[in-house]
Amino acid sequence: MVLGFISQPSIAGLQIETVSYDECMTTSLGTDIQCSIARSLEVLGEKWTFLVIRDALSGSTRFSEFQSSLGIAKNLLADRLATLVQFGVMERRSYRDEGARERHEYVLTDSGRELVYAVGALLAWGDSHRPTELGPTRILRDAVSGERVRLAFITDSEEIVPQDRVLAEIVR
Repeated sequence: MVLGFISQPSIAGLQIETVSYDECMTTSLGTDIQCSIARSLEVLGEKWTFLVIRDALSGSTRFSEFQSSLGIAKNLLADRLATLVQFGVMERRSYRDEGARERHEYVLTDSGRELVYAVGALLAWGDSHRPTELGPTRILRDAVSGERVRLAFITDSEEIVPQDRVLAEIVR
C-alpha cells in the first residue's frame, strides 16, 4: 500500500478559486500570498509543532501526554496548541475525569490528519539523512493490514513517479 501525493494535470483548463489578499496575507514570511509553503509555515513552522502533530497522529490528545512525551516547556506547548487550534489543525474539547476538574484535550481535525503526509515525509527524510545508531523510532504501517507504507507521488492514472521526475512547477 502506498500513501500517495496525487500529481495535478497541467493548470490549463482547471478552475482556480481566488481569495482576497487579506484572507491569505502572510505576516512573517513576506508578501508572496500565492506561496502555499509560506502560508503553511505560518501555522506549522515553529519549533516543536511537527512533534506535537506527530504525537497526535500516534494518539496523544491530552496536554500532559504531549508535555511528558516531548519534554517541552508548558508555556511553549500551550502556545503551539493554541496556534494549531486557531488555524483548524486541532480542536480543543473539554473532558472531565471522575472526581477531577474539567480539562481540555486536543484532537486532530481532518486538516490535521492530512498532515500525516508531511510527517511521513519528514520521518523518511530524517531516517535517510539524519540516522542514528538506534535506528528509526517510528515506522508507518497500514492500520488494517499492518504492512509498512511509504510515501510516493502518484499520477492521475495511478502511476508511481520517481522523485527525480517530480517537478515543482511555478504557476503564476
